[in-house]
Amino acid sequence: MFECIGRSFALVKTSWNILMQDKKLLAFPVLSGIVTLLILLTFTVTFIVIPLIFNGQLTGLSVTNPVAFYLLLFAFYVVSYFVVIFFNTALISCVDARLKGKDMTVKEALSTAACHFWSILAWALVSATIGIILHMIEERVGFIGQIVAGLVGGAWALVTYFVVPVLVLEDKGVADSVKESVALIKKTWGESIVGAGSIMLIFVLTGIVAFLGVFGVVMLSTSLILAGTAIALFVIVIAILAILASAMQGIFVTALYTYAKTGIVPSAFDKDLIQNAFAPNPPQPGNI
Repeated sequence: MFECIGRSFALVKTSWNILMQDKKLLAFPVLSGIVTLLILLTFTVTFIVIPLIFNGQLTGLSVTNPVAFYLLLFAFYVVSYFVVIFFNTALISCVDARLKGKDMTVKEALSTAACHFWSILAWALVSATIGIILHMIEERVGFIGQIVAGLVGGAWALVTYFVVPVLVLEDKGVADSVKESVALIKKTWGESIVGAGSIMLIFVLTGIVAFLGVFGVVMLSTSLILAGTAIALFVIVIAILAILASAMQGIFVTALYTYAKTGIVPSAFDKDLIQNAFAPNPPQPGNI
């Protein structure tokens, strides 16, 4: 167990080094965040602000019209998931090229993602459907529903961990991508869980430290300007942390996928480290 954790942290460290050497990889989570915020703003203005201004109510969103509410929520999920998956696809394409010793521009990576438009849309529809089901469980079953939804959502996220790499790098459909993701996660579940968790833990702890600092400034300061500045800086720090974490997750999952699928160790990673990440049996190229 401790060896697994050690390997995972080493893989995370290498992912960080790759990101620092190729900072254009940060462009994809930045673009994803910007577009997602624009989508959220559009939905908010269209379905909340405008109806409130002109009708004095949330048209189609009241408790008396749950069908309209869920249809709108589903549409928001689909669009949001599509944006996130699209830019993740571009990120993974760019990382894969770099691990193979090639240089792919941001434009080329986005073009590659565009070539998988229909597969991305299909995966967004599936993800949105799962999201709606989990939301309904949380809403209708109360506290128990939140626990069930959390467990089911976590399991779903785990078994579909490699879906996007398979989808873009093997050009497979959604069903085949899910099947292969399940097969790959069986080989790499230790590193997948610990590695992804390590990335999130590092940035979450950093975010908590930043929050405590801001909280201290707000509570102790008598200056509204100073308190406002501290809050603004906190928001900026959180945005930066989210961008870095997203980029590193893309690098990490692509590296694990590459070796699990092909048996080829990416040159940027330590050969012994990544080969030992798939105990007990050494993988054979091309075998799942």
